[in-house]
Amino acid sequence: MPEQTQIPAPERAASAGPPARPDSAVIRDALGVGIAVGLSGFAFGVTSAGAGLTVLQTCALSLLVFTGASQFALVGALAAGGSPLTAAAGAFFLGIRNAFYGLRLSALLDLRAGVRPLAAHWVIDETTAVTLAQSGRRGARLGFTVTGLSLYALWNLTTLGGALGAEALGDTAAWGLDAAGPAVFLALLAPMLTTAVERATAGLAVLLLLVTLPVLPAGVPVLVSALAAPAVLLVQGRRARAIGTAARTTDDREERR
Repeated sequence: MPEQTQIPAPERAASAGPPARPDSAVIRDALGVGIAVGLSGFAFGVTSAGAGLTVLQTCALSLLVFTGASQFALVGALAAGGSPLTAAAGAFFLGIRNAFYGLRLSALLDLRAGVRPLAAHWVIDETTAVTLAQSGRRGARLGFTVTGLSLYALWNLTTLGGALGAEALGDTAAWGLDAAGPAVFLALLAPMLTTAVERATAGLAVLLLLVTLPVLPAGVPVLVSALAAPAVLLVQGRRARAIGTAARTTDDREERR
């Protein structure tokens, strides 16, 4: 009978990867994101009503579109006097990023075919961030489900409340609710930027966004900021080749000596 090699406990733990977080911790974090971002639906309801949309139209946007940035872009363009076609185009371009999120989450969650169309409706910034923060498939599924369910329910409820109470709430800028979603997303994203390349990509993306935001139509600056990734990778590749060339030149000189 062949001898079995015993793997020490520390080595077994290391080979198993990072330990999965307790379900209670995943649920707590997911609910925190869902509640914090869901409350910003008040701001969308008020903004949409101020742009001239009816309560039914406002609620339909939250129920069927359910991607806050695109919704704000749409009603913001309408409020500024833009045509419905232009407003819809800007919202569409801004929402394209969710398709790329879906490509990543599809393999990670590995959901049944019948569930995927429903789950796709919840693929947004916040659910993606919470899902990717988990270490195992069970935690990823739990984080995605709890974040999506709590955020979808609260976002639609607060959208209705904001649309109905637009006059009572007044200026949304004074409440600052529209900043809740981006703030939570940045708080989740920041700890994931662990390497110099990731930080450089994020910094360049923010710079491109700030420069193009005042001059390009709604939604386009986000697409332009995506160019940060290939730009940083191009610079990194050239630097690696330059270092390799310099190393080979040094080795050749040493050999000649």
